[in-house]
This record gives sequence, C-alpha cells and structure tokens, in this order.
Amino acid sequence: MSRSGFDAPTFSRIQSDVEEFLLGGPRCYTQSQIAEFAGVSRERADRLWVAMGFAVDDDPDAVMFTQQDADALQGIITMVDRGIISRSSEVAAARALGQSMSRLAEWQVSIIGTHIVDQLTESADDDPEAIRKQILRLGAEIIPAVESLQTYVWKRHIASSTGRNVGNPGEEFSSRILIVGFADIVGYTSLTRGLDPTELNDLLERFESASTEIIGRNFGWVVKTVGDEVMFAVESPRHAAEIALQIQSAVLADHDDPQLRVGLAMGPTLVRFGDLYGSVVNKAARLTSSARPGTVLIDSELAAAVSDDANFKLRHLRPRRVRGIDRLEQYVLRRNLEP
Repeated sequence: MSRSGFDAPTFSRIQSDVEEFLLGGPRCYTQSQIAEFAGVSRERADRLWVAMGFAVDDDPDAVMFTQQDADALQGIITMVDRGIISRSSEVAAARALGQSMSRLAEWQVSIIGTHIVDQLTESADDDPEAIRKQILRLGAEIIPAVESLQTYVWKRHIASSTGRNVGNPGEEFSSRILIVGFADIVGYTSLTRGLDPTELNDLLERFESASTEIIGRNFGWVVKTVGDEVMFAVESPRHAAEIALQIQSAVLADHDDPQLRVGLAMGPTLVRFGDLYGSVVNKAARLTSSARPGTVLIDSELAAAVSDDANFKLRHLRPRRVRGIDRLEQYVLRRNLEP
C-alpha cells in the first residue's frame, strides 16, 4: 500500500475523520430533519443546498447533515427573515457563495494535500493507523491557519469593496482526469439587442439557475459563467452525460427561449486556482461551437467511456478540422428512449 493508495476501509475512515473535524461533529440529520430544525420546507432546504453546489442523497432517509449544516441553514433563513437577503434572491446568493467557495476549496485542497503527501513521504511509518493519525494531526495544524488567513482576506476585501462603493449602494496546480463541458445560448449577441435589461437579466438568471442546479445535482461543479456560457466539470462520465442531456431538456425550455449548444471532452486537465486549462478545455469549447442548436457533442474519449451505458445513444460524425485541432472526433450524444 502506497502512501497515496490507502485500502478502501482506511481511506473511508480518513474521509470520515476529516469531515467530522471540519464540520464539528458527525452527520446527524436527514433532509426532513434539517428542514424542520430551520423551520422551512424540505424543498426549500434542498434548493439552497443544491444551489451551494452540493448533491442531495437519493435516499430521503439518509443521515447526511451535521449540526453545523443545520446551524448554517438556519443562519441563511434568519438573514432572509430579517430582510438582509430577499426571499427572491436567496437561491442566487447561495449559488454565488457556493461557486466562489468551491473554486477556493479546490485550490486550497491542492495546497493542503501536497503538503500532507510531502510530510508522509518523509515519514518512515507505514502502519495505516499511524498514517491516519498523522494526517489528522497535520490537518489540525494546517486548517485553522488556512481558515484564519481566508477570514482575513475576506474581511480585507469587504473593507476594500466598501471603500470603493461608499455613496453607491445598491501558483498551485494539479492535473486531473476530468470531463469539461460548456453550454452556451445560441444567437446570444443578436438576442441581447432585442431585450431590455430586465428581460436579459431574467433570461440569464433562469439560464444560470437551472444549469447550476442540474450540474450540482449530478455531482459536477460550475467553473465559471461568462455571459451566455457556463463552464462546468465533473469526474464521472455518466454524470457528465446526464448533465449535458438534462441541460438541453430542462434549461430555457419555454417555447420562446433560445436554444442551447453543449460540448463535452474528457482527459487530463490542468486545475489552477480553481480554473481549468489544457487541450481538453479547448476541445470542449470547439465541440460546443460546432454543435447544432439543441444538441450535445462529445469527444471520442467520453464516447468510449459511455458507449456501454444503455441510457445513451451515440452517433459518430465526420471528424472536423478546427482552429488548434487538426482532427476533431465528434459524437452526437442522445438519450436512449428504446425499451
């Protein structure tokens, strides 16, 4: 067993220990119980949880929330009740916080993880239980320091932003195998010329809200949104395919809404400061721009990964030469509706 290759029971125990340390205790609430604690409906609690970028267990009786989770939910509801956050914008506020914190957490984990692996490499102890205790000790040393620094930077940004807006209210990196996707609104540029600011805001809010919920529910995360486009990532090929198809079927689904294009590519991806880089990102972007309105295009790597899944159908298209790629393999991804 290598230091980074723990057996499943040891790895599971380390994960549980780290979670309890970070969240102040074990999981003790179901979805219904945490909603009752905060005095809200389960649907509202789930909506806020998913908006922050987390998945909800398919089993409604699963014990998945800690006391800190319950206190945080109650804190959000209190802010809404006091008028600090309007009820109409609570999901948008939770989503904005979740997206920012998700990117920050990805970067911080790469720093902490690298340090812990370095420390373990220097240790001569190979006993799994001793390694587990060493990881917890290192975490107890590092995480409070990171939390303190993060709080300081946040407060400093609050002070800086307040100063700029007075009188106007209102190098760490890693490589991972990921599926990177883009979803964009077809004809966005011409569309904006025919919409007033309120209509455009409504369109973008519906686009971002629905796509973010689908991505979060399927264990992906939003990397960033830029105008008419959302960029996301996910580790599971099956979940990536589900995200793409659900976005096409459920986002901007009204008769008068513009159509969407979705492109996905799979492979080694550079994760740097919460953003993604590399040829996979380029391929996903090119597939998106090549896709016909209302369709999903994926690359050959992802096609191979989902080819045996009976939930999906693939159609191989003629390879294309696009900017930066001499031969772009492309497959149309559809849901298999046959019994």
